[in-house]
Amino acid sequence: MTAKVKLACQSEIHTIDVDSILPMRKVPQAARKSTKYRRISASIHEIGIIEPIIVYPCPDADNQYMLLDGHVRLDILKCANVQSVECLISDDDEAFTYNHKVNQLSAMQEHFMIHKALENGVSEEDIARTLCIDVSKVRLKRDLLEGICPEAVELLRDKRVTRDGLQQLRQVTPMRQIEMAELMCASHNFSSPYAKCLLAATPQDQLLVTDTPKKVDELTPQEMARMEREMESLSGDFREIEQSYGTNMLNLVVSVGYLKKLLDNARVVRYLAREFPEIMTEFQKIVESRSFAETPLDTSTAASQSSD
Repeated sequence: MTAKVKLACQSEIHTIDVDSILPMRKVPQAARKSTKYRRISASIHEIGIIEPIIVYPCPDADNQYMLLDGHVRLDILKCANVQSVECLISDDDEAFTYNHKVNQLSAMQEHFMIHKALENGVSEEDIARTLCIDVSKVRLKRDLLEGICPEAVELLRDKRVTRDGLQQLRQVTPMRQIEMAELMCASHNFSSPYAKCLLAATPQDQLLVTDTPKKVDELTPQEMARMEREMESLSGDFREIEQSYGTNMLNLVVSVGYLKKLLDNARVVRYLAREFPEIMTEFQKIVESRSFAETPLDTSTAASQSSD
């Protein structure tokens, strides 16, 4: 029977006087001048509190609450002379877990969110006021993916690609955009310098403007030509590895599973330790490897995954 997960807070939202909430720390004066603080403030003034703050009833005082999460939001409300705020009441006084898994939006995620808001009738000016940025920046975020093919966008959709990195993709043909996106994903490197290196290694005939020489900071034409040759060789190696990865992984998982069963046999272990201690040591390293700490896949499961 599946156990029910207990909620950390009461299910209903309570309206509590701001003066009844006791912060557990002060918001520094320097924080009030930060971009993050200004954006939160602009968002609250434009659309109100989106995420209720989290409080816990003080055990030794009636109608008093300790603030567990939302110190910046509460500080903004106090500065605006707001009298009450909607809160969630926690069932315990643990504050260290709140906001532990907050993820920052990537440039592409911001682009999709702005497009969604525009489709729902929100104006660019309203978005700019809510985010506390200039309207021109909203338009730059809106047009972020112009000139990038849908296949490359799909590959990088949930990756933390920088705006400058996307700018490098705009300078090459759609097929090269897909290749660059695949290389970024394979290396788990979505930084601007890596995107510039990929652009530098792109053959001239794969650029959108083929009659204009590439210009990359601190690289001579000879160095860029060498990078093109090396990148072509690396791309070939990458495709070969990609094609054989599933089969190799299946063989490796099955082999490690066999070694684990082999080393469960005391007679085999004694024999290897006496006659081939070096091989015995290597077998133990393979079996104890962190990469295979989990239970190995059975042959049928691994085979089906390798064919995907």
